[in-house]
Amino acid sequence: MAEIADKKQLEALAQRVEDARGFLHIDEKMAELAELEAEMSSPGFWDDAQNAQDVSKQASNLREVIAEYDAAAAKLADAQAAFELAGEDDSFAEECAQAASELGKMLDMLEVTSWFSGRFDGGDAIVSINPGQGGLEAQDWTEMLYRMYRHYAADKGWKVVELDIVPGEGIGLDKAVVQIEGRNAFGMLSSEAGVHRLVRISPTDDKKRRHTTFAAVEVLPVIPDEIEVDIDPADVRVDVYRSSGPGGQCVNTTDSAVRLTHLPTGIVVTCQNEKSQLQNKEAAFRVLKAKLYELEERKRAEELAGLRGDVMENSFGSQIRNYVLYPYRMVKDLRSGIETSNVDAVLDGDLEELVLGYHKWKASQ
Repeated sequence: MAEIADKKQLEALAQRVEDARGFLHIDEKMAELAELEAEMSSPGFWDDAQNAQDVSKQASNLREVIAEYDAAAAKLADAQAAFELAGEDDSFAEECAQAASELGKMLDMLEVTSWFSGRFDGGDAIVSINPGQGGLEAQDWTEMLYRMYRHYAADKGWKVVELDIVPGEGIGLDKAVVQIEGRNAFGMLSSEAGVHRLVRISPTDDKKRRHTTFAAVEVLPVIPDEIEVDIDPADVRVDVYRSSGPGGQCVNTTDSAVRLTHLPTGIVVTCQNEKSQLQNKEAAFRVLKAKLYELEERKRAEELAGLRGDVMENSFGSQIRNYVLYPYRMVKDLRSGIETSNVDAVLDGDLEELVLGYHKWKASQ
């Protein structure tokens, strides 16, 4: 009976591997990779450094997905071979079971990968964290969230580039803007956009009273260069000033910080953590491009909802997650319902369950 169950399990896993080839569009990805590799081997490819970097990154991402699928297919072959040998030698039964278990986990991760099929899901993200009302308490909470996302990114093997880190008055941060670079960074981190609520005994309150404070997290995609966003230079006021944040001597002794004000929309973007004014200006325009693109997309969505007569919830600025440190300890996502009492682990970057829980919930809606 156990042999029949094992056989059925392997048949189910084999079907999942075949399904993964379809929903991951492996054949299309292999064809696309071949085209990119042909482009990369063409004369003069590296003359345009930015384009070469973008194409190389696309090719690397495709190779990674294909390699993950190939590894799953190879693991299936291992499990099937061990199953056949187990009929003659019982010692292979454990090897078959282990390979099947590992394959199940690999297929789960491939399914997660398939969720991020949006236009920018596979790319980098710009994450902004701003304190809500509450003064020192809100600034401290902003820094806690900033550390949480840095640790999460490190665990994922993603790169974090500081764009605008503004120290608070006394403690914490008054603002944190970073670019997080890695596969599916925007897709994964889109789960974090919204207001995060903290309840705890305030370390800044001499009477040790319980405080509730908020911080807003904005997550935008890094818009690829080939996508045009109409920005009239005449509409942008550029101001330079001396960096107020921590950094090297060049950062703090020259007018390297840049503030962009988009006059038609009133959007203000600052960047001060790069070493030169030119680098800060380029980074600031990158953030402005993302904000303007997001604004236009939101307008289109609202217009479409108006035509359809839909009532759409405006989730921008809405509370998405509670972090309670007192009188009990609990982190709960208000959308997916995922909760954990291991608050310290979450604040130290262990976000995978919450992030994936949100996307699983979103996929079921």
